[in-house]
Amino acid sequence: MAPSPQDPAAAAPRRKVSRHRGEGQWAAGHHTPLNGNEQFKKDDDGLNVRTRIETIYSKRGFDSIDPNDLRGRMRWWGLYTQRKPGIDGGKTAVLEPEELDDKYFMLRVRIDGGRLTTAQLRVIGEVSQEFARGTADITDRQNIQLHWIRIEDVPEIWRRLEDVGLSTTEACGDTPRVILGSPVAGIAEDEIIDGTPAIEEIQRRVIGNKAFSNLPRKFKSAISGSPLLDVAHEINDIALVGVEHPEHGPGFDLWVGGGLSTNPKIGVRLGAWVPLDEVADVHEGVISIFRDYGYRRLRNRARLKFLVADWGPEKFRQVLEDEYLGRKLLDGPAPEQPVERWRDHVGVHRQRDGRFYVGFAPRVGRVDGATLAKIAAVAEEHGSGRVRTTTEQKMIVLDVEGDQVDSLVAGLEALDLRVSPSPFRRGTMACTGIEFCKLAIVETKARGSALIDELERRLPEFEEPITINLNGCPNACARIQVADIGLKGQLVVDEDGNQVEGYQVHLGGALGLEAGFGRKVRGLKVTSKELPDYVERVLRRFEAERADGERFAVWAARASEEALS
Repeated sequence: MAPSPQDPAAAAPRRKVSRHRGEGQWAAGHHTPLNGNEQFKKDDDGLNVRTRIETIYSKRGFDSIDPNDLRGRMRWWGLYTQRKPGIDGGKTAVLEPEELDDKYFMLRVRIDGGRLTTAQLRVIGEVSQEFARGTADITDRQNIQLHWIRIEDVPEIWRRLEDVGLSTTEACGDTPRVILGSPVAGIAEDEIIDGTPAIEEIQRRVIGNKAFSNLPRKFKSAISGSPLLDVAHEINDIALVGVEHPEHGPGFDLWVGGGLSTNPKIGVRLGAWVPLDEVADVHEGVISIFRDYGYRRLRNRARLKFLVADWGPEKFRQVLEDEYLGRKLLDGPAPEQPVERWRDHVGVHRQRDGRFYVGFAPRVGRVDGATLAKIAAVAEEHGSGRVRTTTEQKMIVLDVEGDQVDSLVAGLEALDLRVSPSPFRRGTMACTGIEFCKLAIVETKARGSALIDELERRLPEFEEPITINLNGCPNACARIQVADIGLKGQLVVDEDGNQVEGYQVHLGGALGLEAGFGRKVRGLKVTSKELPDYVERVLRRFEAERADGERFAVWAARASEEALS
């Protein structure tokens, strides 16, 4: 019998029944690749591409490289094709990958914990000068990146790096990336606990291990026992930061699910205290959860932060304990807020052994091969065989005797490496930008360097700690959302109606002290030409309106839109 007009079944539209494919989670049995990236990873592990680079591509040249290796698996060995010169930012999202690709590569040298010997630093400098046209950038993840690398030279570069204990293994790709660590681990007077043994054990277990070489996307780790919270723990997939347990002593507080890019999230505490000898177990458990439960269907939801947001910290901790560790973790305290505003270790500081470490600031992380070699030489001349990179694009020389400090500082300053930099030199950070990056829309490095000079000239008395982060695209490699002044590169319209390079402005972001994301003022965008005028104007208003001791981030949160425009 047909339903009557009054029958609800008659009025209800018939819904199309479709089969939900899930999120591509392996633990749910979804092993069929749901996008091209998952397919090429299933076809061949990214770690296997090294053999083809050494035996085929380096001998036959760029044009012989399989596209899935070129734009996929070669990242597992730290290689990205760089941007072809002369392509403006307006074409970034329009051109096909092969139109953007240059026949040269960026090569990322992974430096876990920022730890380098002077011999290693010298080799990186030599490789830069011989194979990379002198280029070298210190990143905000403690790595060093080289550009203009030819595929023909890669095997020889690997040989030289590996001869001194360096590696590019899994420096990129859907892998466990470099492990951030306190650059003053084991030497700082105020250190809670030294995380170095845990970093070394994680490297031994995880890096280059095919059990972890096919993750949903990249996996970022950070471990620090410094009370300065100096590894940006709030924005890593997993972070362990030093705390003092009232009953069990020093250990680590566990955080998961942080990350920036276009969907920024601050990591969440699991409330668990981890002793040093269990850190590698916990790290392996968390990365295994990501591998097994991480979302693989959509690339833009494939980071751990989305799983953590959906599960919540209680369920995440329960799965970690029940399915991966087989034991309960102890509850523990949260880290205390750092007492210092700067977390980069710039300046002269006493070590626990009575010697000193000296931190210095290049310009927006940009150095060159010759300068790296000179840093190694200056350090050795003053008795040091160890240097460190930081998460703020800075460097540190360790183990300097007291009577050598002044001479070392003079040697670094002669290289334009500031030990007592202005707040603008110290606090300005920039990503690679359009010069080399295929995702970028605007220039960053040169513009950031020029901005430092302008602000030092215009505001010579400004002394307040301030962070100014420039990013060439929305992906936040330079952490724009957590800077006092974050600048996201995009094309904007100038006063004459022309489309030009510029930035969307984020104001008042922070890490460490009340971590949070910056505020966006409706419609606030500045052209690159206007940038120095804008920053000067905002900083002068801050100085005029701030309360005693008020930080820029706090002022920016309460300031009027007019004051921020």
